[in-house]
Amino acid sequence: MEKEISNDLVGKWLKGWSLSRNLPLPTAYRSGFIVEVNDEREKSRYVFSELNADFLHLAKTTSEPRVFLKVCTSFDRFKNAVPDHWKVQPQGYMMRCFQPMKIPDRSLHEGYRLEYGHYNSTSVVKIITENGEFAAMGRVVIIDDLAIYDRIFTESNHQRKGLATKVMMELEQIALSKGVFKNFLVATEEGRPFYQTLGWELYSLYTSIVIPS
Repeated sequence: MEKEISNDLVGKWLKGWSLSRNLPLPTAYRSGFIVEVNDEREKSRYVFSELNADFLHLAKTTSEPRVFLKVCTSFDRFKNAVPDHWKVQPQGYMMRCFQPMKIPDRSLHEGYRLEYGHYNSTSVVKIITENGEFAAMGRVVIIDDLAIYDRIFTESNHQRKGLATKVMMELEQIALSKGVFKNFLVATEEGRPFYQTLGWELYSLYTSIVIPS
């Protein structure tokens, strides 16, 4: 039996995700949420904290491409209950860290510097080379008592230098400076092991399906 996933927590994460990406805030849709993304890849996304009749009804009645349905469970639980025109996307992992991260206090690798920014309730940490080349970046948004981390990224030619770890350390300090120590994000298959080394744990699988355009 799957553990119960908090709809409130998922809603806070989705609000932070939307703010980080300069998108409209999520609104309620039955037992879940909807975000109107309106870009060339994704028209809208529906997010549900559990597999239920609302999610399955959408899957059976939606025929429009570029509409994403997302739910906190595994694809195996509903793959036989949705029409064949839906295509599953790479597995996502909702992760949490409700205690200090396990980050060694380290100085920035030689030849790099930190830059900080802020927009739309989002704090940004960038790592730049001495000649101004972008190397790594991450964002954090504070929603009530939750810090939502988003788009943690290191350019391929700057990896294996501890830059992502340094970004996470700086983002955590921003959250702690606001009295927030509960951390949340959605990781890819590739990113999940990295976050686990920092003390994050799996909260829920996060599965997406879409009708391709």
